[in-house]
Amino acid sequence: MTVAAPPALSNEEVARYSRHLIMPEVGMDGQLKLKAASVLCIGAGGLGSPVAMYLAAAGVGRLGIVDFDVVDYSNLQRQVIHGTPDVGRPKLESARDTLNAINPAVHIELHEVALSSANALDVLRGYDVIVDGTDNFPTRYLVNDACVILGIPNAYGSIFRFEGQASVFAAKDGPCYRCLYPEPPPPGLVPSCAEGGVLGILPGVVGTIQATEAVKLIMGVGEPLVGRFLVYDALRMRFRELKLRKDPDCPVCGDNPTVTELIDYEQFCGITPAAPAPEPAAAGDDATVEQLKARIDTGDGIFILDVREPQEYQICSIPGSTLIPLGDLPGRLHELEGRGEMIVHCKSGVRSAKAVKLLREAGFARAKNLKGGILRWIDAVDPSLPKY
Repeated sequence: MTVAAPPALSNEEVARYSRHLIMPEVGMDGQLKLKAASVLCIGAGGLGSPVAMYLAAAGVGRLGIVDFDVVDYSNLQRQVIHGTPDVGRPKLESARDTLNAINPAVHIELHEVALSSANALDVLRGYDVIVDGTDNFPTRYLVNDACVILGIPNAYGSIFRFEGQASVFAAKDGPCYRCLYPEPPPPGLVPSCAEGGVLGILPGVVGTIQATEAVKLIMGVGEPLVGRFLVYDALRMRFRELKLRKDPDCPVCGDNPTVTELIDYEQFCGITPAAPAPEPAAAGDDATVEQLKARIDTGDGIFILDVREPQEYQICSIPGSTLIPLGDLPGRLHELEGRGEMIVHCKSGVRSAKAVKLLREAGFARAKNLKGGILRWIDAVDPSLPKY
C-alpha cells in the first residue's frame, strides 16, 4: 500500500486559504505556487498599502517592500497599512507590523533605501514579480528598465485625483513602460498627488488590481494586463481599456535595445538639483518667511500674492494675502497694475516660482518668491495654522 505524501500546506494554512483551495483556478497547486513566490512592492504608500496587505492575506511566501519615508498625518487618508499611532514611524516598520498581524506566515523583507541606478538591480533581483507603486517619473523609468533587464514582470499602477491606471509591463513578449511613454513629460508639467490631490479610496481600487495581476502572474491563470492598459475614472465610475503593442524600436525592450544598463534617471527626466539661494537675499531674490513677517509687523503694506487654488486657500492663508490662482494669473495681470514690491507664495514655493517668472517677464520687476511657501510660514511663523 502506497501512503500519500503529506500536504505541503499545514492544517492551519488549509483553513486560512480554504476559499482559495476550493476554487478550480487556484486549488492546492495554485496556493503552493503563491507560498513559493516572492513579490517586491516599490513603496509602502497609497498603492503599496492595499497591494502588500492583500498579497500577504493571499499567502505570497516572501514579500519585499522598498520605502524610506516616515508616516505623516497626510498619508492616513489613503495609506491604509498605517494608522494614527504610526505617525512619525518609518513606513517600513508600520507596514511590517500590519502585515505580520494579517499573516504571520509570510516572510517580510524590508529595503529601507531610495532606489537608484546604483542599487535597483540588486534590490529587485530574485523576486518573481515587481509591483510598482511609485509616484514619480524617474523611479517609474528606473523600475521599468530594471525589470526588463532582469526579466521580471512589472505590475504597474498610478493614481492622480480621480483617475487610476494599471498594466503589466516587461512580461515575456509584452510591452514595457517605455513602449507607452518613450519620453517623460517636461518637469513640472504633471503635478504630483501632493500638489493636485488624490481621492483616498482610489489607490485601494488600483492597488487591488495590481495585487490581482501579481497573483495571476504567479499562478499562471487568467488573462493578465499584458499588452493592455486599464484606465479607471472614479468620478464617472468607468473603466476603459487601451491596447498596447510592443515597440520593436523601444530602446529598452525592442529588437535592438540601446539601453542595456541603468542610466541617470533624474537627468533623463530633466530634473536637476536646485541651486541654493544666496544669503542674505538681495533685491530681486527670494524672500524668507522671517523677512515677510517683519514687513507685516512694520505695517508697510507689502502686497502678498497667493497663487494656490481656492480650496487650498480655504484650508489656511497668510493674513492680508490676495488670491489669484497660477492658472488665472496670465489673464488677471491687469489687477496687479501699479503694485510695487510683491511677495508671491504657494504651498511650497514651486508654483510661486513659476508665477514670479511670469510676473517679471510682464514687467513686475519687484516680484519675489516666498521660499518654502506657506508650509515654511507655518513651521517658522504661525504653527497654529493647519498643514496639508
